[in-house]
Amino acid sequence: MNEFKQAKEDYNAIAIPEQLDGLTRAAIRQGKRKYRQRRFRQSFTALAACFAVLFGVLNLSPTAAAVAADIPILNGLFKIMTIQNYTQKENGIDYQVSVPEIEAAGPLAQQINAAIQEKVDAHLAKTRQDWADYQEAFLATGGTQAELAEREMNVIVDYEIKSQTDTRVSFVVTLAEGWVAAFEERYYYNLDLANNQPLTLEMLLGENWVQICNESIQRDIAASADETGFSYFFPPEEGGFSTVDADTTFYIRADGVPVVTFAKYEIAAGAAGIPEFPITAE
Repeated sequence: MNEFKQAKEDYNAIAIPEQLDGLTRAAIRQGKRKYRQRRFRQSFTALAACFAVLFGVLNLSPTAAAVAADIPILNGLFKIMTIQNYTQKENGIDYQVSVPEIEAAGPLAQQINAAIQEKVDAHLAKTRQDWADYQEAFLATGGTQAELAEREMNVIVDYEIKSQTDTRVSFVVTLAEGWVAAFEERYYYNLDLANNQPLTLEMLLGENWVQICNESIQRDIAASADETGFSYFFPPEEGGFSTVDADTTFYIRADGVPVVTFAKYEIAAGAAGIPEFPITAE
């Protein structure tokens, strides 16, 4: 017993080189920056797998299981499933693809699934054509095959669930590509699966929804100005925000608050990022 105790004390007393801690921390920081999104998705999948084992509620078909992340997000009337989930490099393109599908009764889920898949297919086709056009132009203007081999296009298809209840879900699908220039589109889906209908701002805010949204957004834009009055947001006469309408995109937070969104550069300079405005009434 004394020998064991002494061995344990000797082990605990081993000095760790100072540079090892620094290198380890640096590696962790680099890994977090590069793989945060991917590791989150993997962690979420593992967590969902635990719930599936505990409650035994998975109903995936063999076909879906072969291509899915295998784990649905469970709810009373529906499931949001990852039907395509892969990362691969092919012909100079780095693919990071995660495609959702709604499993629910009624026509709405089928319509949304078809619309999402159509957008994903079009996005992947476009990125391949963009990359082919770029390669041709690069070589035609004096670039070499060796130089071209060092270049790569990143293609992303991903989704994020913003909120969900037993009957409702709000999520966003992101389609992006990055190479010489960056390109990104976001599609927002707010669904009432109990009544098989999309949710609108009017349903959430009432008949005065336009006024409520406009006043809330204008307050936030005014509050964004610094002490000199400078703001990244354009004035209305120069393409800035003027009013919401039936085509205005939004998602629903977990607390039920709708958040109106605009594309980058749509109503503000690029430094403002993707403008988002939680809609609140004073």
